[in-house]
Amino acid sequence: MEVVKPGKRRFLLLGGALAALAAPAVLTTPAFAERKGVGGKPKKGEEKKDVEVTPPEDLMREHGVLDRVLLLYEAGSRKFSSNEDFDPGLITQSAEIIRDFINNYHEKSEEEHVFPRFKKAGKMIDLVDILLRQHEAGRKVTENILRLAPSGRNNADDRKQLVRAMQSFITMYRPHAAREDTDLFPKLKDVVSPNEYDAMAEDFEKKEHELFGEDGFEKMAARVAQLEQQMGIHDLNQFTPQ
Repeated sequence: MEVVKPGKRRFLLLGGALAALAAPAVLTTPAFAERKGVGGKPKKGEEKKDVEVTPPEDLMREHGVLDRVLLLYEAGSRKFSSNEDFDPGLITQSAEIIRDFINNYHEKSEEEHVFPRFKKAGKMIDLVDILLRQHEAGRKVTENILRLAPSGRNNADDRKQLVRAMQSFITMYRPHAAREDTDLFPKLKDVVSPNEYDAMAEDFEKKEHELFGEDGFEKMAARVAQLEQQMGIHDLNQFTPQ
């Protein structure tokens, strides 16, 4: 049996005491307690909290809502052109989503947070100027759609104007969104600092919650899905070539 000398014994006791003090300190630090549960395992829901939506991802998924409303406009145009009787209120509700979620929220986010960064950096200025002009044009077309939709069922002239307005909106916004998704948004990180990039994501989320409440995007997507059901285009398989 080893005889522990007094000096060595004091060292071992001191080491054990320090270890005992250090262990609870590690387990109870706020950062550790927040990240881990019992036994060092992730707390329930941690994965969801750790997954953050970046500014480009946020803007691109909002483009998904836009594109689904364009499909509603296309369906409405087909029904009008074939003299099929359907509730024009579905067009009004679709245009209200464009006005509230795209024109007044999504595009405002781009105009206040994205476009100025590119202009300040002196990059893609021509593209940004065109996108801004198209935002203004899109708002005017949306106003026309909202004005014409209620009488679209009974007034032939209004119906023709309404179809033209929806088609012009589709024609502009398909390439508009595609250029932003492929040319502008991927380069956003090049014109902002990491802190600005993170702050932008927080600003988007804060504004979304202010305007539409918690889970604003999910609520808007659900509204679009309901309109797709009513318009008869909810079944994705119908778009599959036979």
